[in-house]
Amino acid sequence: MRSYLIEDLVEADVQKVKKAFDDMELRGPLEGIYYLPLPDDLLQKEQIDHKDECGPYFMALEVVDGASEMSEFQLKLELLTRARNKIRCSCVNYATPEQRKHMIEYLDQFLDELEISI
Repeated sequence: MRSYLIEDLVEADVQKVKKAFDDMELRGPLEGIYYLPLPDDLLQKEQIDHKDECGPYFMALEVVDGASEMSEFQLKLELLTRARNKIRCSCVNYATPEQRKHMIEYLDQFLDELEISI
């Protein structure tokens, strides 16, 4: 899996991120998983064609909470465009360069606005 990983976060910063995403109602079905929506103007043609059946589209962000002494606090953004209404479809695939760039910049700006230095 391709991903964008932000490491060496402190617990207080991770709690800020989780609260902000919870407030935005982006929580996924599993603890520590958030669904970051992908703007419609970045969708590929097939994703646009499948939007009503498969969409909306998002990228998953995992908050790694450092529960064990061997792990650390991290944010892991999967660079896979997922569809909320279908797990398997040809419209679910690795992010295009434009989608990747947008979502990485979105996450970086989000952290900056929360005054979290990375």
